[in-house]
Amino acid sequence: MATSVLKMDFMTKRSIMKSRIRTENYKGRWFVLTALELTYHDGNADEQPGKQKGRIFLKNIKVVEKVEPEEFGGKPNVFQVLYTNEAGEAFNLYIMALSPESQEEWIFKLRQTSQKCGAIFYKQYHPGIYSYKLGKWLCCERIQHKSEGCCNVTSISEKLKPSAQDKKKNDIRESPIQGRPDNMPVPKPPEKPKKSDKVKVLAVFSYDSNLDGDLSLEKGEEYEILEKNEEHWWKAKNSKGEIGFIPVNYVKIKEGEEDLEEYDWYYPNTSRVKSEEILNKEKKEGCFLVRESSTSGMYTLSIYATERDVGIVKHYHIKRKGNGDYYLTEKHAHRTVPMLIHYHKHNCAGLIVRLRSSPAAGRNDISPAIPGLGHDRYEIDRSELQMLQELGAGVFGTVKLALYRNTQKVAVKMMKEGTMSEDDFIDEAKTMKELQHNNLVRLFGVSTKERPLYIITEYMSQGSLLTYLKRHKRRLLDKSTKLIDMCHQVSQGMAYLESKSFIHRDLAARNCLVGENDVCKVGDFGLARFVLDDEYTSSHGTKFPIRWAPPEVLSYTRFSSKSDVWSYGVLMWEVFSGGSMPYGQMRNQDIVTEVCQQNKRLERPQKCPEPVYDLMQECWNRKPEERPDFSSIVKKVKNILHATADYL
Repeated sequence: MATSVLKMDFMTKRSIMKSRIRTENYKGRWFVLTALELTYHDGNADEQPGKQKGRIFLKNIKVVEKVEPEEFGGKPNVFQVLYTNEAGEAFNLYIMALSPESQEEWIFKLRQTSQKCGAIFYKQYHPGIYSYKLGKWLCCERIQHKSEGCCNVTSISEKLKPSAQDKKKNDIRESPIQGRPDNMPVPKPPEKPKKSDKVKVLAVFSYDSNLDGDLSLEKGEEYEILEKNEEHWWKAKNSKGEIGFIPVNYVKIKEGEEDLEEYDWYYPNTSRVKSEEILNKEKKEGCFLVRESSTSGMYTLSIYATERDVGIVKHYHIKRKGNGDYYLTEKHAHRTVPMLIHYHKHNCAGLIVRLRSSPAAGRNDISPAIPGLGHDRYEIDRSELQMLQELGAGVFGTVKLALYRNTQKVAVKMMKEGTMSEDDFIDEAKTMKELQHNNLVRLFGVSTKERPLYIITEYMSQGSLLTYLKRHKRRLLDKSTKLIDMCHQVSQGMAYLESKSFIHRDLAARNCLVGENDVCKVGDFGLARFVLDDEYTSSHGTKFPIRWAPPEVLSYTRFSSKSDVWSYGVLMWEVFSGGSMPYGQMRNQDIVTEVCQQNKRLERPQKCPEPVYDLMQECWNRKPEERPDFSSIVKKVKNILHATADYL
């Protein structure tokens, strides 16, 4: 060991990935810095350094920078040392210091000492790590391990700032107020003005209503909320003093500068897959959007660019510093996301191309479905419905497209008399109407004054998921990311039903619908309870959905959220087989024998990824209690998307 020790600490290092075969692991090591080299040694924290395990010559160091916790599995106080060996090969050493102060001190000392040894630092570096599992850098998604860094290194002036330890050596510390002795009390900052109790909202969409008790909305206008006693409708007042109920999903609480809803480049609830579709359709250099990341509370910037005459979409995490500032490259941080976007519209600063314009189509072209046809509207006067073309027919009867009050498209189920227990359904329909989720087909109301009974629901323009899969089979089977995204949407709707202790009983691709922007929603939830047809409700009938039913339903007619989980596994199989019939041409009785007695399951579809099929098999566990619940299925599907680099 060198005698002139400048600094020595016991810290944790990550294994240096010199090949794809080695696994990641973390070990405690003694790190010793001398005037010429950095070495690390065996030993425990309460012992002296032991056998030397590695050595880096300071003259070969190219980068000494912090690594953000979110880029390193949440581990704090990480810094990286990028260096080259005698052959010119570059390696990253990741070290976890014991504290933020220790991290700062090591970075300062390593930079300072390396420069004295003649080290020439790179101009750019990667603030994240390279994932061999995903085959990309997590910070910028570049595939090549030896690709050029995506962030500028810290400037020289920042490199040589004094460490916390050096500051302690000064007898007189720098005072927070210039010219004030350090031992004088610092005056208290002025108190922040108290926040108003009034809740202000901004209309994201226009809502035109002439119903008594409702209040129309004009996009971009501000409203004051008077009551929030109901989940989907709030009582509000406009600038003219008019009062009425407004749909909650048409407004956003106003939060000042950080309210992103007013910006046309902000696309909330947009997946990576969908953002790529939007930007690839535009095909404009610098066209961009900001969306919510899969990590709660974070955002992602997606931007279109051309690279070697090929159009690509790049995705960048928008990160936050400890003080709350937002940044894409740490050197250029800003107080709000809009300020960050404004800066990068004028400065490339580490991005593949400067930001130029948001998508021309705009996210607000299609407003969301209103939670009902008006506040407290449940019984719908059928004179307000203008029937258009027939959409299809099913167990319950005919489904038609209709216009409500000549403005809003709705779907109307015209129930065949004698097919359902109408009184029981009407009693339950009000409860079902309150089930509202982005991935559930909304029940708007019923019309019960005449026969046949009408059930009025949200209109989904692309029809059933089963029809959609068959219509686009050839295209979809080559896009597993799209199919996983559909499964994810359905799982979110089912997780919501599960949270409300509501059982579907007939989950299948035929009972899910696809709307604008390929949004998938679960429909017909709970209706199977009210069917009077013995063949449909009995597991021995030809109409009963035997191919989607688990053993406990086939044998004992025991429905639960776990039986819905089994059906969800079959739905996933439908999705990845392009809408094929489960079990093919097998007879119902043979299916019951295979599932209940022989414990056989559907085989993996040809183009189904292994992790997806593994999840299907989890859903098909013979014991209901050992099947996952929908909340964990949502996470599992999202993890599959992460693993295939489909979501950030």
